[in-house]
Amino acid sequence: MPHATPLIATLVAGICLAFTAGLVAHRFRLPPIAGYLLAGVIIGPFTPGFVADQNLANELAEIGVILLMFGVGLHFSLKDLLSVRAIAIPGAIGQIAVATVFGLLLALAMGWSAGSGFVFGLSLSVASTVVLLRALQERRMVETEKGRIAVGWLIVEDLVMVLTLVLLPPLAGVLGGTAQTANVDPELTRALGIGSVWTAVGVTALKVSAFIALMLIVGRKVIPMILHYVAHTGSRELFRLAVLAIALGVAYGSAKLFGVSFALGAFFAGMVLAESQLSQQAARETLPLRDAFAVLFFVSVGMLFNPVNLIERPLAIFATIVTIVFIKSAAAYLIVKAFGYPRTIALTIAASLAQVGEFSFILVVLGVGLDLLPPVAQDLIVAGALFSILVNPLLFLAVDHYGAKLDTAPTASEPAGDENVAPPPDEPAQDVPEPTTLTDHAVVVGYGRVGKRIVDQLRAAGIPLLVIEERAGVAEELRDGGTEAIGEPAGSRGVLAQANIAAARWFVTALPDAFAAGTLIEQARAANGAINIVARANSQAEADHLRQFGANHIVLAKEELAAAMADRLLAGDGQKGHRPENGAQGELDLAQPSST
Repeated sequence: MPHATPLIATLVAGICLAFTAGLVAHRFRLPPIAGYLLAGVIIGPFTPGFVADQNLANELAEIGVILLMFGVGLHFSLKDLLSVRAIAIPGAIGQIAVATVFGLLLALAMGWSAGSGFVFGLSLSVASTVVLLRALQERRMVETEKGRIAVGWLIVEDLVMVLTLVLLPPLAGVLGGTAQTANVDPELTRALGIGSVWTAVGVTALKVSAFIALMLIVGRKVIPMILHYVAHTGSRELFRLAVLAIALGVAYGSAKLFGVSFALGAFFAGMVLAESQLSQQAARETLPLRDAFAVLFFVSVGMLFNPVNLIERPLAIFATIVTIVFIKSAAAYLIVKAFGYPRTIALTIAASLAQVGEFSFILVVLGVGLDLLPPVAQDLIVAGALFSILVNPLLFLAVDHYGAKLDTAPTASEPAGDENVAPPPDEPAQDVPEPTTLTDHAVVVGYGRVGKRIVDQLRAAGIPLLVIEERAGVAEELRDGGTEAIGEPAGSRGVLAQANIAAARWFVTALPDAFAAGTLIEQARAANGAINIVARANSQAEADHLRQFGANHIVLAKEELAAAMADRLLAGDGQKGHRPENGAQGELDLAQPSST
């Protein structure tokens, strides 16, 4: 059989070059995304050498978007989504309006029509799902207030873009292009006695409402039930397949049956599954594929870029980049501030939205096909996306370094040195709480099944302790029970300082992820050279990795299990022939997934 197939060639070339270029970027202290984008330029049609299949690359990248949004949905409850609607809905709509106006002005300056400018402005207004969520996940911010607002904002943008993609074909004639009404049934239009545009609006609203209702009413029961049934078979392979089938199947079905985007469908699939006890296990099973296919998204963006445009259209590209990176983010910042949120939250949202991605490409391609946009518009969008994606990690680094300082700086209403002037009620003087007063205490990171047992034993021993748990609700329950707790990701800025790590005696990380634990151990060791650090590992390689970062004691799960079984055997305590009450000996326990 032939071996040179376009799919395999595109997949191999994309992943191998992304790995090589990402490694080089990391060596020069650049974001790995820069390497992924460069890999796309290398295998794109505008550079010599091997040329990958652009259509296949885009479809592979779409799988990454689906899995990414499914993973976010697993950590995002309906309550979280509704809790940010007051800022996400008006904020997203306001930011889209501002970006569209500036895009329209830019298009008019280039001699385009008003209709072209309107579509061009819309394509500049929507942020990339992949870029935003990767930035939030790298900082463990998805479940924080900042993350919830950013994700809610993104969902509103997606809904607006879904509506736009449906309405644009019938509206194209009004905007100066070629109208297409194939998506609207003429019989339905005549029966209702209204125009095709309003028919399209009504049909789209009904479809989206039907999909959301189906997921929240039926999906909340059916999807967890399916996954629980598969988990009890004891087959990890079937469990992985079930998770992938749910994520991909719901995403594809939502797009084909209800006209909802893949990303939005996958998000709701994850959100209804989040209420299941298996949500953490499902998130872990999709992680490797999610990361691999998300990288292919950046490769596919790089493939669209033609370096010649930098020479032929420098001013137009510069103006496009300014609109994406500065105008849009400034609008988001001012909107969030107008709703009374602290400056650090406003800066995080602004940095999150200072880029464009997949919906922008879809919209500009549709605009060109409808004769609404000149072909050069696609080049401008690709150049703007490439640059904004490249600088987005740098914007987040700037927010990390200077956000807290800005929040504590005196404002015009707070004269420097005047301690009697109270800060405005909607903007606290400090975004980071005061450190705990505990000293010579234990700091435990993670309050899952392992962390809970550690905390219980430390309590019984009378050791003062503080728990860092990213689930705010769990942290609040701990505080209600008399245990000090911080409800933020341990990797967030200022959290370890808030735990007074410099005066702590023990630092215990119950996180199952050795990479995340290694970063925390390094920070704890740097803050307190004498602290005793205990960590968990699943293999000798992970143990060596954690020890390099400064861990004193590593608990290897398999070794401890073997030692406990041997002790029970040698103790001769009369347990010979004992079987578990549930009779599940030898089965893979997926019904109770391991967690921190």
